[in-house]
Amino acid sequence: MSTAIRGIGELVTWDDDQPIRRDAGLVIDDGRVAWVGASADTPAADEVIEADGAAVIPGFVDSHTHLVFAGDRAEEFAARMAGRRYEAGGIRTTVAATRAASTEQLAAGAEARLAELRAQGTTTVEIKSGYGLDVATEARLLEVAAALTPETTYLGAHVVPSGVDPDAYIALVTGAMLEACAPHAKWIDVFCETGAFDADQARTVLRAGQAAGLLPRIHANQLGYGPGVQLACEVGAAAADHCTYLSDADVAALAETGVVAGLLPGVEFSTRHPYPDARRLLDAGVRVAIATDCNPGTSYTSSMSFCIALAVREMGLTPTEALHAATQGGAWSLQRTDVGHLRLGARADLVVLNAPSHLHLAYRPGVPLMRQVVRAAV
Repeated sequence: MSTAIRGIGELVTWDDDQPIRRDAGLVIDDGRVAWVGASADTPAADEVIEADGAAVIPGFVDSHTHLVFAGDRAEEFAARMAGRRYEAGGIRTTVAATRAASTEQLAAGAEARLAELRAQGTTTVEIKSGYGLDVATEARLLEVAAALTPETTYLGAHVVPSGVDPDAYIALVTGAMLEACAPHAKWIDVFCETGAFDADQARTVLRAGQAAGLLPRIHANQLGYGPGVQLACEVGAAAADHCTYLSDADVAALAETGVVAGLLPGVEFSTRHPYPDARRLLDAGVRVAIATDCNPGTSYTSSMSFCIALAVREMGLTPTEALHAATQGGAWSLQRTDVGHLRLGARADLVVLNAPSHLHLAYRPGVPLMRQVVRAAV
């Protein structure tokens, strides 16, 4: 079954020669982009979609989410808006609710949140564990996540549970918990931050995950300057996410190693922390991704377009750079070459906008602009 989309007012492919085309057409065959060119030259296909001048963009690649959890932290959000500073301890509130929930309840909640993301143009999503912090619950969270996406991340090292010795917990995370979770995960992550895990502890966790065949990524430099970014570069992580507080040495290390800086503007919106300087990163040659960090405590949004608007308004990106970070940048973060773009051979994951240009994603913040979301069945 082939599908042709004709009359595309603006087609964003991220092709090196012509990343954005006007008056374009595109053909999908067997779930892949098979042809791109002028609308008038669009080949015949089994099905035809008339874009009528609308823009077509790659589906969003959300490379950092925590979709599997139970409970609610709306009161915590309200307290922050009234002036209370965010610290890492709020995670434990969600842990208690998540442990008490059944697997069926966790799956239903995660599926509903994923449906929200899908409706808003996200076609590839990463999902972390991290709200169990015991062997059985962490494994349950990853089993639920693995039914929804191949991009699953073991985050047993989110925080140390209340009343547990940190050294004993690191031994658990790198021992029995890792053994139970590794079969359901592709990635391993750690929250390297004051109030969570220091550099030595984080290194131990990531090295153990690598030895078990998992690929490293890291929560780094969210609450203040720290060692997380440097550790990400040391261990060859795919991404260092948050990157709110960066030294010149951190920026240089990211540029030199190619570790992706994952920026999560919904977090700064929700916590009142300063926004990262994305312009500084791009100007230094750092690869940048934008993700929602959808979670109940610090960024309960499922909208990548909202994050794009924040990145443009608060982080120094142009609308085109922000869209690139939310698509191609997310693919870099997940080390995927088949998504995040619409070059020949890519998965045909795309969004037809109710707008003539991708600029409207930032120009019209909060407006549901997704006319049609297409996900390839490959």
